[in-house]
Amino acid sequence: MLNEKTVGEIVKETASKFPNVEAYVYPEHGIRKTYKEFDEETDELAKAFIGMGIQKGEHVAIWSDNKREWLLSQFATGKMGAVLVTVNTNYQEKELAYLLQQSDATTLILCESFKGTSYLDIVRAVCPEIRTAEKGNIHSEKLPHFKRVIVMSENEYTGIYTWSELLAHSDEITDDTLEDALRSLRNDDVINIQYTSGTTGFPKGVMLSHKNVVNNGQLVGDYIFLTEKDRLCIPVPFFHCFGCVMGTIASVIHGTTMVVIEQFDPGKVLQMVQDEKCTALHGVPTMFIAELNHPDFKQFELSTLRTGIMAGSICPIEVMKKVIIDMGAAEITIAYGQTEASPVITQTKTDDPIEKRVSSVGKPHKGVEVKIIDPATGEDTPTGVPGELCTRGYLVMKGYYKNEQATKSAIDNNGWLHTGDIAVMDEEGYIDITGRIKDMVIRGGENIYPKEVEEFLYQHPNVQDVQVVGVPDPKYGEELMAWVILKNGQQLTSDELKDYCKGKISFHKIPKYVEFIEAYPMTASGKIQKFLLREMSKEKTKA
Repeated sequence: MLNEKTVGEIVKETASKFPNVEAYVYPEHGIRKTYKEFDEETDELAKAFIGMGIQKGEHVAIWSDNKREWLLSQFATGKMGAVLVTVNTNYQEKELAYLLQQSDATTLILCESFKGTSYLDIVRAVCPEIRTAEKGNIHSEKLPHFKRVIVMSENEYTGIYTWSELLAHSDEITDDTLEDALRSLRNDDVINIQYTSGTTGFPKGVMLSHKNVVNNGQLVGDYIFLTEKDRLCIPVPFFHCFGCVMGTIASVIHGTTMVVIEQFDPGKVLQMVQDEKCTALHGVPTMFIAELNHPDFKQFELSTLRTGIMAGSICPIEVMKKVIIDMGAAEITIAYGQTEASPVITQTKTDDPIEKRVSSVGKPHKGVEVKIIDPATGEDTPTGVPGELCTRGYLVMKGYYKNEQATKSAIDNNGWLHTGDIAVMDEEGYIDITGRIKDMVIRGGENIYPKEVEEFLYQHPNVQDVQVVGVPDPKYGEELMAWVILKNGQQLTSDELKDYCKGKISFHKIPKYVEFIEAYPMTASGKIQKFLLREMSKEKTKA
């Protein structure tokens, strides 16, 4: 049976069941709030959004690390019906401009800076009209829908609302008005748009409904037996489904306490698991590797740790074993999916045989259909034969925002989402992900499409051609390597090309390795043989 509730309704339900259970804890700031308080806070913020003039269905972008305001905004929009558009914290000017324009966002909520990058400077570069605008009355030719910017602080900036100025609008709205807004929502309404890089080089906005994210959060939590007695440490970013579905929504549905880390730091994670007696921990493999290799790892008391999820990229078997044995998370699970599937498609169970839990991504979630097909023929492959994994069910996105062609390419006429991942299923139904049909590179849980990086590098005046491939990396799983053909008579160094990228594209998309080449390996028909470039890259980076 599917959970028919909306995001706002699950907050109300949990607050009535477990009013005195801690909803969230920010140990770094000494903030602790119960589910009763969380419900009240998100009611106030939902009323503030309505009072500010934000309508049901309006697109509200949010750009920040895992701040409390992010968490509250997610569930406040879930109560009043605005669509939360999540922005990657690594975005720079070009990427933010594209997202705000493509998403038709009317509002941007942002923190002041992240890891030395001023978000305020970037948003002013994208929309210079902010510098002279009245608050809430921005007029931009490039961004015709864009009206307002809200900062997660009390610092005054021209044209930008402070957080308390936003909250003051809640006084204009009655509880009955909010209740009417909540009742008007349907579980099939889009509540979240998450941008995922596309092979064309342009990110696509994945539209997810209440039904998508509530049910995925329900199942993810069920698989690791979350209850109101659990405390889940969330160091993964909220802007990913891992953070805002598998982390926050799964917790709220099950009455679990969220122990939130604003920015990942392995020492902080270990400290908080110890101090807050966390029973569950989420992370991509690189996070678990960093925690296990922390110089003081053995000094931390992690005996409360029971479960959690490792996901985001292929999980190394040895790392999984160490998490089970050295961290004591005996019931840790692996999940596999993608944003378009809300995100989890398959997950191991806590009682699966150890060899299956470390070497597979488990079986499809309850109520989720999966098939593996030959990409060339579309026919189902026999057991043990690799093919493209396709999935169908409640979890499939509503589509890509304003991109019907890409939606049709991803979801066929029978409702099957084609993942582009190569998988193989064994006789018992366990699935192993063996590769990717497309050239996507996963660096530390971040999906990178080489085409997007290539399109950018092509803009360098000295570059004639460029091909980007992934190479294995012990820390991040994969890194990028660019093979560059220079224009005649031009010169360029690896460092110069990397410097060209800084501040223009996200740091994780900047190739770690750059090699210059005179010609690419080609087929007889003139197609570049990327698989040979990958082999060459492996050889080059072996040392």
